[in-house]
Amino acid sequence: MRYMMTYDLMEATRNTNQWMGASALALASYPIFSMIPNPALSWMAAWGEVTERTFQRMAVKPDWGIRTFTCKDGKDHLVSIETVVERPFGDLIHFKVTDREPSPRKVLLVAPMSGHYATLMRSTVKSLLVDCEVYITDWHNARDIPVSAGKFDIEDYTLYLVDFMREMGPDTHVIAVCQPAPLTLAATAYLAEQDPDAQPCSLTLIGGPVDPDATPTDVTDFGRRVTMGQLEETMIQRVGFKYPGVGRMVYPGLLQLASFMSMNADRHASAFQDQIMRVARGEASDHDAHNRFYDEYLAVMDMPAEFYLSTVERVFKEREIARNVFVVDGHQVDIGKITSVAVKTVEGAKDDISAPGQCIAALDLCTGLPDSKKASHVEPGAGHYGIFAGKSWRDNIRPLVLQFIDANSRTAPPPKRKRAANTNVAAE
Repeated sequence: MRYMMTYDLMEATRNTNQWMGASALALASYPIFSMIPNPALSWMAAWGEVTERTFQRMAVKPDWGIRTFTCKDGKDHLVSIETVVERPFGDLIHFKVTDREPSPRKVLLVAPMSGHYATLMRSTVKSLLVDCEVYITDWHNARDIPVSAGKFDIEDYTLYLVDFMREMGPDTHVIAVCQPAPLTLAATAYLAEQDPDAQPCSLTLIGGPVDPDATPTDVTDFGRRVTMGQLEETMIQRVGFKYPGVGRMVYPGLLQLASFMSMNADRHASAFQDQIMRVARGEASDHDAHNRFYDEYLAVMDMPAEFYLSTVERVFKEREIARNVFVVDGHQVDIGKITSVAVKTVEGAKDDISAPGQCIAALDLCTGLPDSKKASHVEPGAGHYGIFAGKSWRDNIRPLVLQFIDANSRTAPPPKRKRAANTNVAAE
């Protein structure tokens, strides 16, 4: 029962706030009050609506919302999500565009397991779906995984990536975003030694902490300041009886969310105050900018405790990847064995989570790779989120990544075509 009461207390607090919001909205919207208009009631209803939605979406996995795609033939084609590999802690899924010829660009997006669902990369998937066959790692919420499924640490994570790459074959281009960048690099090196024929064509690492000490940030400093005992005592909790993973030790998503929001508390508080006033004035909508962002940002998932702790200890504290001494399943991986997979790093000049310098360190580790197969890009003015979503990704980074993929493809790149108005992804 140790740590379980804390987990249930956090869930109870979330549930209570959701109930308070719903109650305030219902009370302030009572029809009889319309006879005596009062601005306070309008504000109360708006506060209730925003509060209920805020705390409700913390417990729900967002939908991908990618249902149709307009192809070059001018017709809308359905997009189906197919599970290619199914595992207890995460699946490999494929966004299949019905009745479209398979694209020669086959891309594996490695999504972070850092507190948010893979749906955080929805816009990245949409933008690549135009020109690529897109696959992505869909990690599961640890609270829903029975204890009988066993442990899951960074070695297991790396082996999952190895299996996913093997399943997709050697004509694959891998794009790893944020947290999985160092482990994806290790998985590629593992394949280079153990199964060279299964190596991908290219590897693009976006904003990942390959060497956290290259450019320290608040995130890396935190990993240095606390001991592993302190982390386990203060951050790890046991899933309560409400979920299938009862008894599993996890790093709760709600705790991670609190850490994220505390980094920019004033900005988040102002955003919610502004949204309440917009709702009160009738200027908000279900899919306005605030709701689109926070519907995803507030949807959090629990991480297995052993994964969180081993990440902090082995990637950040011991720097096993940066020192090229990472061990997977008893085998010490040598990143220098990567000799044929082209590697590109992408960083944001204003990234305050994985600062410039942390990701490009991967190129120095690839001692066996010729310079002609190495590339790097630092996006001016871009923060952490902007380098894989938003304007910086769409206008600058995505075209560079596609050029890198084509330059290092083992098959002929698709013919260039003029940009047409009907090549868009639409969410129904």
